[in-house]
Amino acid sequence: MGKRQLQSAVEHMRKRLRSAKRICSCTSPPQPSRSSFSWYEEDVWTEIAKFLDGRSLMKLAVTSKWFQRVIMDDSIWKFVCLRDLQLPAAPQHVDFKWFDLYTSAFDGSHSFKFHQKEKHIDWMRIGAFLLDSSVFLTEKLSPPPEIPNEDTVEKMLQSSGCCVLDNVKPGIWIADLQLVRCPVCELNTCDGTMQTLDARHIELFLCDGYQKGSWEYQLIGSHDVKERVAGASGAIFDVKNLKDISSCAVFNLNSWVGKINDLHPKAMITLHAVAVNTNLQENDGINVKFHTMRAGTNGEVVAIRISQQLL
Repeated sequence: MGKRQLQSAVEHMRKRLRSAKRICSCTSPPQPSRSSFSWYEEDVWTEIAKFLDGRSLMKLAVTSKWFQRVIMDDSIWKFVCLRDLQLPAAPQHVDFKWFDLYTSAFDGSHSFKFHQKEKHIDWMRIGAFLLDSSVFLTEKLSPPPEIPNEDTVEKMLQSSGCCVLDNVKPGIWIADLQLVRCPVCELNTCDGTMQTLDARHIELFLCDGYQKGSWEYQLIGSHDVKERVAGASGAIFDVKNLKDISSCAVFNLNSWVGKINDLHPKAMITLHAVAVNTNLQENDGINVKFHTMRAGTNGEVVAIRISQQLL
């Protein structure tokens, strides 16, 4: 084969190789992608936070700056606060962070222990409820509740043991049943006790006026029941929701009040009402007092007390 023929054969072979289908090397099929858990998935930890109590959340928050940023998000504490207060909804606006509201609601600094430690004996957390309008106060738990027509709150309380309060701060209210020392004397050794239904707005303990003591409880009415009383009771209702099924359930005493010989305090709370009752032994009557606290001289009502003491 001559030189020219050899070159022609080589060129022909090159053309065949270029036109031929290339053969790929054998490779393993692609594996499906696998998602691996990341410790720094904010959405995951936001969901986990909904199942943790306040103490556990704080322990998690101090483990790192990343967790602190995620856990201290106010939306988490709003959820946890409503969950632990067993409320389905929250006010559209609050003046404080939900973390601070949660702390003040669950740190045990209820009113008597906060400002009047010498009077404080014991307490029981009842729960939380919502107030959206005027408030109906009563020391009687017999239906149907009738709103009196007297001119002043004091006259209402004296004549019928109930009254209506206007200009009440709307939002979440927290109710406690307090056992405190007799208010007649200042002796810590006094055996006299007084039962108090203590309700306060959730923001009260965070307000400067309360912390500094410039907001004080004012007596709005009192009277004596000078005959045997079967039980010391008191209730707070939102007027707008007074006839709701849940509010009316408060007057079904057989469902929550103890038997006659059961002297332990009992309480019931609904979405818009709270009530307490303690059965009493033989007595000559009780003294009933109603107190309110306002946010300043003419401010909104931010705390309510209904107290009973044996005569």
